[in-house]
Amino acid sequence: MGLLHILQHSLGVDQYGQGEQYRNYFVTGEGSIDHPICMEAVERGLMIRRAGNALTGEMDLFHVTDAGRAYVAENSPAAPRLTASQRRYRAFLDHDCDLSFGEWLRTYGREVA
Repeated sequence: MGLLHILQHSLGVDQYGQGEQYRNYFVTGEGSIDHPICMEAVERGLMIRRAGNALTGEMDLFHVTDAGRAYVAENSPAAPRLTASQRRYRAFLDHDCDLSFGEWLRTYGREVA
C-alpha cells in the first residue's frame, strides 16, 4: 500500500478519491509494512498519530489532516468517463426504489443521459 492508497482508505474513498468520506482513521502497528508509510505521512503533516491503546490492540491510530485531504484531492487519478448506460444504472442505484431496473428505465430512464 502506498501513501495515497492509505490516505484514501483512511477516508473511505475509492482509488479516484471519490465517495463519501465516512471515516477518518487507520490502525497499524510497528512491524507492519504500513506503519512507516503512516509515520512518513505524519512527518509531512498529512496525518496525526495517536498512541495505541486496548481498543486498537495497542497499535497506533492515525487520522488524516486537512492537508492529507488536500493531498488526496490533488493526487488521486481522474475517474474514467462513464458511458450513458453506466450513468443510467448509477442513477437507478441512487434512486433507491422498489422498481426493477427495467421498470425504472421505462419510468425514469429517459431523464438520465
